Amino acid sequence: MVVTSTLSRLDASKLEVLHLSNPKPVPGPDDASILDLKTTTDRMITASWTAQNGWANPQLVPYGPLSLMPTASALQYATECFEGMKIFRGVDGRLRLFRPLYNCQRMLRSAERISLPSFEPEEMLKLIRRLCFMEAPKWLPKDRIGSALYIRPTMIGTDSSLGFKVPEEAPLCIFMLYWPSPSMIPDNSLPVSRHGMRLVTSSEAAIRAWPGGTGHAKIGGNYGPTLLEHNKARARGYDQVLWLYGPDRRITEAGSTNFFVLWRTPAGQLELSTPPLDDEGLILAGNTRQTILELFETSFRTHELNSLEPCNVLEKRITMPEIESAVAEGRVLCAFVVGTAAWIQEVEEINYDGRELRINVGKAPHVSFIREKLAGIMLGYVENGWAEVVEEPAKLMEGGDR
Repeated sequence: MVVTSTLSRLDASKLEVLHLSNPKPVPGPDDASILDLKTTTDRMITASWTAQNGWANPQLVPYGPLSLMPTASALQYATECFEGMKIFRGVDGRLRLFRPLYNCQRMLRSAERISLPSFEPEEMLKLIRRLCFMEAPKWLPKDRIGSALYIRPTMIGTDSSLGFKVPEEAPLCIFMLYWPSPSMIPDNSLPVSRHGMRLVTSSEAAIRAWPGGTGHAKIGGNYGPTLLEHNKARARGYDQVLWLYGPDRRITEAGSTNFFVLWRTPAGQLELSTPPLDDEGLILAGNTRQTILELFETSFRTHELNSLEPCNVLEKRITMPEIESAVAEGRVLCAFVVGTAAWIQEVEEINYDGRELRINVGKAPHVSFIREKLAGIMLGYVENGWAEVVEEPAKLMEGGDR
């Protein structure tokens, strides 16, 4: 849906700040209460939209429930989309967002796909920066290096008409919660109980996305239907479902993450491969996915860049029969999944139609190199334009506005 010139546009400069009267305590870094992913910060940003007037002035308000009717479009027809990104406390004490405009641009694409209102991604980013400015200094103390808040912009259709139509009302809500994952120091990102993740391939009767569908958009309708297979996998001791598509059993995503394999071609050439973002729309264009591709491309073109073997980087279709053959022939050096929440996690096993394929973990220096480089950028060890520093107030005003 295109916002015309007669409607008000989303404008971060018109943000209204409401008073905060009951600030919440910040949990300790190991507090069990944060593990349920319910520990939100004190405030959130909301902005309402109507088809008649466009965007109202955004507001910074205390975190709390939204009001909507049982007939709301989001409840009846799943008209909603969201994003996910993090803000980190770096080694130099500064706060950093990682390529946040990428996520804002992707949310616009998701909103358009699900018939929700348009907005300028730059304006959403300004609102995110403002929320981080107000909330992150308190919730990410300077002595908690590597700690993070997860940022979740969300838009839902709240039109109260039960009619099947494009929503005429839709609020935007941006909130943050304390993220309980370990510090992003290299080697702390793998499961404690094992060396890597265990994946099980989806059955031919189960499908996550299909050509012409919404697999490329970040909408709830892509996630809820996969919980049935996800819970079956967890009950069998696996971490995620490796989603396959088509009679050739080609790989799409692993749970809600992007999949990579570092392997050798039959001719012996080292290659990093990941499924492509083609016109079928089966795969979400992950921020971390794009970053991994760019880092591999710039880091391993030639021997002169570092001491590691050069590596070709390809976005191409990957089938499970190809993976199975490569594992049997000893050509798979490493497989891993990436995402904002998942970070970079290596895969130690793939159960493919009942056959267990074992994969090396921790023996691919290219992946360790990239993990350390990316963590260095996010946490401020290395200066890089991808990491955007968020300024902080000179003084926090406890118990009120800040």
